[in-house]
Amino acid sequence: MPEPTEDVTFRHEDWYAEELVDRHFVNCVFHDVDLTEAVSQGASFTGCTFGNVRFNSSRHVDSAFTRCVFKRCNFFEAEFTGCKLVGSTFDQCDLRPLRVAGGDWSFVALPGADLRGVSFTDVRMRETDLTGANLTGATVTGVDLSAAQLHAVRLGRADLRGSDLTALDPTAVERTGAVIDSEQALVLAQALGFEIR
Repeated sequence: MPEPTEDVTFRHEDWYAEELVDRHFVNCVFHDVDLTEAVSQGASFTGCTFGNVRFNSSRHVDSAFTRCVFKRCNFFEAEFTGCKLVGSTFDQCDLRPLRVAGGDWSFVALPGADLRGVSFTDVRMRETDLTGANLTGATVTGVDLSAAQLHAVRLGRADLRGSDLTALDPTAVERTGAVIDSEQALVLAQALGFEIR
């Protein structure tokens, strides 16, 4: 197990197509770093801050970004597979088109995020803050959204099939054209006070 890199600040560095395999960073700062087409596998970033970092077309597999802060970062065509982002915060980031498959994004803060057309599949997103986020046309399938903050979220034409919608107040979101399955329809009908017989 390689020694972690701790309390280091990286500024104006070119990590284009860098391969970050089993690397570990703790309380590091990345500012204006180019991670375009970089690949991380089994890497971990704990309590790190990313400012103006380009994650464009980067690929992350079985990596962890826990309690990290992402500010004004670009995730154009980035992919996260089986990654853990518990407790991380996204602020003024460009997140489209982002693809997330599997992993744990619980307690992540994404308030007001522009997530139109992104894809979250089979992801754990318990207590994630999606207040006012725009998920128009997004794919959110098989996602655990239990206890998530979903007030004023925009879900028009989103595919929500197989996701836990128990935290969703259907009267407090934009939902025209959103796709759900029959089981979810029962949950939402009960949330509206209907008695199913």
